[in-house]
Amino acid sequence: MAEISVNSNVGVDGNSYTTSISNDQLTSNDFLKLMIQELKLQDPTKPMDSAKMLSTQMQMSTINTNQEMLKAMQAMQTAYTQTALSNATGVIGKNIEDGNVGEDGITKAYTVKSIENVDGEIQVKAQQILYLEDRVILQDPTDATKNQIVNYNVNGEILDENGNKTGEKIVLTAPGVPLVSDGKLTLLDENNEIVDEHKYTLAGVSVPVYSDKLTTLPFSSITKIF
Repeated sequence: MAEISVNSNVGVDGNSYTTSISNDQLTSNDFLKLMIQELKLQDPTKPMDSAKMLSTQMQMSTINTNQEMLKAMQAMQTAYTQTALSNATGVIGKNIEDGNVGEDGITKAYTVKSIENVDGEIQVKAQQILYLEDRVILQDPTDATKNQIVNYNVNGEILDENGNKTGEKIVLTAPGVPLVSDGKLTLLDENNEIVDEHKYTLAGVSVPVYSDKLTTLPFSSITKIF
């Protein structure tokens, strides 16, 4: 039987008697042993009420059943959470939406970076896609394999390999969308004058531009995966 805490006192007759017994680890078997011991020590002239004994035993049985059910439910919850976490990892690297709309009226989209379990809730760590940027390249007149990808910021300012502004600027109609006029990109020099002859052109592909912060979303809030 599990160890229990027993408090006792000494009566006026000099005999020791128990005042309280406590232990959160007691089981129904422990209570049954205590009951049997109590029956052995009871006063034969004042036997214990059998109905009360039966009621006590039924209560103990109910408590034990509830404890076992709770353990089973906790095990099921753990297994469910682990399965849900495993299934959720399939969205890592994919784009998602949660139904929320940004200030521009466009539904927010994110790229999932990781999945984690927080207090039993599956959560997504993702970077918000701010906009899609049309790739621009600087053509090499002699060898197309030497074409260079051009980096530019949200204002269209062209950046060098170190991220410094070169002074040239691509005119944009929206973030990441260069203005094309007569089949050519509209390019400005450092004096904001239009450059008529240049080798900048669209690459024909778009890439997402991300927020530099991670956003935490409940996995259950995902409305679209693409």
